[in-house]
Amino acid sequence: MIRIGELGASDRGAWEELFRGYIDFYKRLEPQEMYDRAWREFEAGTRMHALGARLDDRLVGITHFFVHANTSGPDVCYLQDLFTAPDVRGKGVARALIAAVSEWAAEQGCCRVYWNTHESNSTARRLYDQVAENRGFIRYQIELPPRP
Repeated sequence: MIRIGELGASDRGAWEELFRGYIDFYKRLEPQEMYDRAWREFEAGTRMHALGARLDDRLVGITHFFVHANTSGPDVCYLQDLFTAPDVRGKGVARALIAAVSEWAAEQGCCRVYWNTHESNSTARRLYDQVAENRGFIRYQIELPPRP
């Protein structure tokens, strides 16, 4: 049975391993400070939030999300990161995490949950097409230099 819940201090190592798997999947390399900063934000639970999925008491999936203002209605929830351990894919872990974020967002008064994925992520997109509507938007991005 999949159990979804908040992450605790004892989850730090397993969480970072999963988050590093997510970062690796997208062929990125991030400094340790990024992981440390994210964990501090999740511990504070004010700006960014995280949930974990457990099977047999093992942390096997994570999701990171936050609420932001919406000019045309109630606040919205952005599901920024979602990752499951490779050996549990297809067992409902990602689906359970999405459902938990959606429930949390509804409790916060959000009008929707949304997320992005790369067009080549066909495995995840099969699930996403079942649980959400692809509205056809294309994402553009400008990378900004770090502030001194």
